[in-house]
Amino acid sequence: MTYLKDGRVRASYGVTDGLGEGRVDDFQFGRDGTLWASTQGGLSRIKNGHIATLTSKNGLPCDTVHWMMEDDEHSVWLDMACGLVRIARPELDAWVSDPKRTIQTTVLDSSDGVRRNSSSSGNSPSVGKTADGKLWFLPIDGVSVIDPRHLAFNRLPPPVHIEQITADRKTYWQNSYGDASSSPSKLPPLVRDLQIDYTALSLVTPEKVMFRYKLEGWDRDWQDVGNRRQAFYSNLPPRHYRFRVMACNNSGVWNETGAFLDFSVAPAYYQTVWFRSLCMAAFLVLLWTLYQLRLEQLAREFNAGLEARLNERTRIARELHDSLLQGFQGLMFRLQAVRDLLPGRASEAMQALDIALERGDKAIAEGRDTVSDLREPIMGDSDIAQALTALGKELALQGGNGLVPCVRVLLEGKQRELNPMLRDEIYRIAREALRNAFRHARAQKIEAEITYSDSEFLLHVRDDGGGIDPEVANQGARAGHWGLPGMRERAKSFGGKLEVWSEHGAGTEIELSVPGAIAYGKSEPRRRFWFWRKKIGESDGQQS
Repeated sequence: MTYLKDGRVRASYGVTDGLGEGRVDDFQFGRDGTLWASTQGGLSRIKNGHIATLTSKNGLPCDTVHWMMEDDEHSVWLDMACGLVRIARPELDAWVSDPKRTIQTTVLDSSDGVRRNSSSSGNSPSVGKTADGKLWFLPIDGVSVIDPRHLAFNRLPPPVHIEQITADRKTYWQNSYGDASSSPSKLPPLVRDLQIDYTALSLVTPEKVMFRYKLEGWDRDWQDVGNRRQAFYSNLPPRHYRFRVMACNNSGVWNETGAFLDFSVAPAYYQTVWFRSLCMAAFLVLLWTLYQLRLEQLAREFNAGLEARLNERTRIARELHDSLLQGFQGLMFRLQAVRDLLPGRASEAMQALDIALERGDKAIAEGRDTVSDLREPIMGDSDIAQALTALGKELALQGGNGLVPCVRVLLEGKQRELNPMLRDEIYRIAREALRNAFRHARAQKIEAEITYSDSEFLLHVRDDGGGIDPEVANQGARAGHWGLPGMRERAKSFGGKLEVWSEHGAGTEIELSVPGAIAYGKSEPRRRFWFWRKKIGESDGQQS
């Protein structure tokens, strides 16, 4: 839309400025200098360069406006595609103050005797107002006249009735036009599609009766549904409801009392209070069970820690018993013998004292070794073979019995990385075996053979010492000594197996076997290459 003055364009307005969409059919100036434009997209108000458009979103029955006329009462009449529409001045002024407001209108159509389909031909006016206040407008086949001061007004609100309730295509309640409010209905569980039929009586223009309804317990506000006479709901949860409906006549007079109906939807078994209570109880029992299981797990871990501490204390006790206590006990006996020889047998006492001092040195050395074992750090990055080789050299330097044994470490198979935790345990078992062979068996040759295979890890410790007494071998340990039992207990703790073979005077052989899945852990190669790895392992063993 363009405004021209003195042959020049003074202003131009479009949809982006707020003007109604489509063709502009008519212009009218209001009393206060407001320009009203009748468009296909609503009634546009233009004043001081500001534009606002009244549409169906604000309460108009439709959007297309053919012409606009103001009567002597300052009400506005609109010829629209859906009828002749009257807007009272207070409603229009309220919309001007708040363009988002919804207004009330009065619609006159053929049911009220209004002939429409106005003709609009060029610049010919389609509506006019005479001195007596009557409006003359041109329908397509003649002339129509309406007197705004003598409009028929229906003051009788229509009576409202609720007719029936249908759920999933089955009727559960039907009104016999008695007191509907005293006839509650109970619907079955899991109702999916609910339809409530209602109506209102009007003998003037029943098609203009408008309804609004609200389902208390579900709807937050009233639902304006025009002249529709059914309410639809889906998947209502189980509870009590009250359906309320109101209606207005053709003049907009509402029956505020309306009608209402109470009904309820029954719960399914899993929607009942007792079922939910059982579920809650089951959930609490599950939590309590999980809590108890967690407590048991913590107790097991705590007991395992205590057992580990107890085992370590037992091992320390064995070490101290086998080294310090026995050494110092023997030393005390010899010192007692020296005291008995003094002062009469001084030479023999001195000889006995020299032997006691020698035994004391040995006891100190053994005590130092024991303390070193307790304070010894983890092996670090050294493999088991390097650690045993270093241990053999250390034992050779500590040869207090006058013997220097030959310690040899052999490797069989392709070397692999052992589980770090397991590697330390294997080393302690091998160290105990080497020390026993060196100190107790008086061996001259000690051989430690390490075998890496796919199925297991093997450690053999052989010596040519005096062997183990048959009675000790039968009993599994020497009385008061805990070396062999401690080695077996340590091997069993990580899933290994310890075997001992010995004969008196023929040496001793100790074998430790650990399954490969335990020994190698995550570093173990994939099983699908097992046969190929086995061949390589055998060839490596032959080469070594």
